Amino acid sequence: MSGFSETIVPSPPLPPQLTEAGVTWLSLNWSPSNGMSSDDSLTYILDMEEEDSGYGFQPQYNGDELSCTLKNLRRSTSYKFRLSACSNEGKSNPSEVVEYSTFPDKPGPPSKPSVKGKIHSYNVKVTWDPPKDNGGSDISKYFLEMSETLIGSKWEVIYSGSMREHVCDHLKPGTLYRLRVYCISKGGESPASDVLTVQTSAVPPGPCRAPCLVGKAKPREITLQWDPPSTDGGSEVTEYIVEMANSEQEEHRLVYQGLTTECTMNSLLPGRVYCFWIRAGNKAGFGSLSEKAEISTAAGPPDQCCAPLLTCKAATCVVVTWESPACNGAEICEYRLDWGQMEGSMRIIYTGPGLSYEVKGLTPATTYYCRVQAVNIAGVGLFGDIGVVTTPASVPAAVSVLHLLEEDQMEIPCPLSTCLAIQWEEPCCHGSDVIGYNIEYGEKQLVTVGRVTSHILENLHPDTLYRIRIQAINNFGVGPFSHSIKAKTKPLPPDPPHLECVVFSYQSLKLKWGEGPSRALITNPTQFNLQMEDKFGRFVTVYSGPCHTYKVQRLNESTTYYFKIQAYNDAGEGEFSEVYTFTTTKSPPASLKAPKINQVGENICEITWEPLQSMKKDSIVYMLQLSCGREVDQVYKGSETSFRFTNFQKNREYRFRVCAGRQYQDSTGLQELYGPYSLSTVFSSQKQELVSQCTNSTAELATDKVLRDDKLAAFLLLLGFAVVAVLFAAVIQYFVIK
Repeated sequence: MSGFSETIVPSPPLPPQLTEAGVTWLSLNWSPSNGMSSDDSLTYILDMEEEDSGYGFQPQYNGDELSCTLKNLRRSTSYKFRLSACSNEGKSNPSEVVEYSTFPDKPGPPSKPSVKGKIHSYNVKVTWDPPKDNGGSDISKYFLEMSETLIGSKWEVIYSGSMREHVCDHLKPGTLYRLRVYCISKGGESPASDVLTVQTSAVPPGPCRAPCLVGKAKPREITLQWDPPSTDGGSEVTEYIVEMANSEQEEHRLVYQGLTTECTMNSLLPGRVYCFWIRAGNKAGFGSLSEKAEISTAAGPPDQCCAPLLTCKAATCVVVTWESPACNGAEICEYRLDWGQMEGSMRIIYTGPGLSYEVKGLTPATTYYCRVQAVNIAGVGLFGDIGVVTTPASVPAAVSVLHLLEEDQMEIPCPLSTCLAIQWEEPCCHGSDVIGYNIEYGEKQLVTVGRVTSHILENLHPDTLYRIRIQAINNFGVGPFSHSIKAKTKPLPPDPPHLECVVFSYQSLKLKWGEGPSRALITNPTQFNLQMEDKFGRFVTVYSGPCHTYKVQRLNESTTYYFKIQAYNDAGEGEFSEVYTFTTTKSPPASLKAPKINQVGENICEITWEPLQSMKKDSIVYMLQLSCGREVDQVYKGSETSFRFTNFQKNREYRFRVCAGRQYQDSTGLQELYGPYSLSTVFSSQKQELVSQCTNSTAELATDKVLRDDKLAAFLLLLGFAVVAVLFAAVIQYFVIK
């Protein structure tokens, strides 16, 4: 066998291996045949048999490559493969048969979902058909997606499974939704179906929050406010309803219906708790009630009180009771009782927390009206209805007006020293006429009189103080005594005082009487009447009053006058005294003018003065007085009206003045009554030649100076007397006349 190669047929190759599969293709590769080197020239034949085709194996590839991709196959189909190797020596037996399948394709889109049954508010049932082309494999799962028709809303898978229908729940009422379906199989995910648009039915709005109070509650008014409901039910809220009840158990009543979210409740009662509910409405109807809101009105004044109950405890006492009204949210702190005898003129007589009051001191047989009002911190309530009560009849009231009658008020005069006249006003009879009076006076002395209003108490003691009171009588008995008055009987008329003259003058007489002060400095009830006889022999009153002195003026000198006096007081006028005789004195001569001085010699001067006429045949004498320095000498006394003065010294000043005297004879002998001195005349003893020139002028100047000094002194003295007189007049006016 050397020199010849043995012919060898390739052995069967290994079966082809699947490298990658597709929907319409399969990639296969294989290894060289066993025992064959890579240098050997081999070709391969790949046979393929399509299942259920009935054509058997058909060559699909012939070549020397170790791989092959078969295209245009059927999707999701099993194919059988075998591989044969060929060389120059021949074809090997085929390899074992292997089976590989193409992948299925994506299924087509399912049908557009459709609504099954009725569209509800919160759910809808949809169904769909499988895709017309399942892609060569069974659909393993369907996916239902949903999206709201809002801008930017996303698709959301709401169902995945093999069923072809689904109930979409938890939807929003009145909302527009979009629905679509896609499916998956071994071939992949299908496109989405056409979109189904569905809108759920609207429902009434959801519940609102409980209403709340806006601002401050008022006694009879509150304002409520609330938010829109949590859900509108798929339809715009068109109105709200507010319901109110006094309590949760009571029937609700509609108090507001409208679109606004605020309302004001009026005509409420103060201090009350009210329950409120809100419900919202749309085209689908009204939603459920909100939670209850309990809101109180502000406290207000108490309600009006009822008419009080009145009970007569006695003729002068009534017990008033009343009930407490509604307090309107604030505890009643007090009650006020209005009381009076007329409806329009009552006054508050009690203020306090009690529910009763005892009214005392009333008038019997009298109608009274009363009413009550309550008070709390919020204010004063209205007065209640009026209660009326009439007290029973009783004994008369006390006499309120009792007084003493003066003498000029008496119809029948009576001696005021032993009698007292009283008068009174008839008191209220308290339902039974007055039939008489008891008058008490002195030491519990009692006198009873009939139905009169005045009486004279007789046989009393003079100058005695009595305490008097009176009480009225009717058929019910004796009323209370009146207030007491004090009355004093007058004393007996006084005796006349002793009259005397304490100062005699030529033109006046100062008289004094009694034991009292000389001037009326204190109040004295006793008055005096001083009378003097006139030129016709009649006694006329010259003074009447309380003083104990009186000066009778403008009388004639040396004349006898006749007087008498009587005393009187409240008791009457006393008897006149005996007649008293008093005589005025003689009047002194008048004042002379200043004397004149003439120098008649070297050491002689003559002083002259005017003469006076004789006074009622009484002779006139003159007295000349000289003063030089501090020495005063009487240089002449006689009836002459001139005097010569000698032996005066030179260069000295001399003053001369003169007065007139009246000489008369009385029982004691010759008497002299001198008048005032004249003004002084000044004489200066100078050298002879100067004396003759200056005598007259010097005398005149000296006379004028002295005259001015005397006039000033007289004026000041007169002014002092005037001031004293005014003061005494004022004192008498205040202490005596008043």
